[in-house]
Amino acid sequence: MEFDNNRPIYLQIADNICGRILAGEFKAGSRIPSVREWGASIGVNPNTVARSYENLTERKVIFNQRGIGFFVSENAVELIKDTERRKFIEEELPALRERAALLGIDLTKHI
Repeated sequence: MEFDNNRPIYLQIADNICGRILAGEFKAGSRIPSVREWGASIGVNPNTVARSYENLTERKVIFNQRGIGFFVSENAVELIKDTERRKFIEEELPALRERAALLGIDLTKHI
């Protein structure tokens, strides 16, 4: 995994896990790698991974079963899609509209 220096690593790890869930690599109800396993596989301090897991747990994308590990929530895909849709509409779409306007592109004709 390559990291962007402009964004906290724990958020990039959380995004990567969400991407894997959306791609079907981690399915609802399945166990994801432990904090230590994940940290070792990507060369990151386990505390950073733990922070990612904490973020995903707060968002209810994953849940912890004490002594067993972390698992993908049954409604993880919908939760992730809802979050990504909101981020797209609030953050990316306005920039896209502005860029299109600067380039003289009428988006209503190309939708």
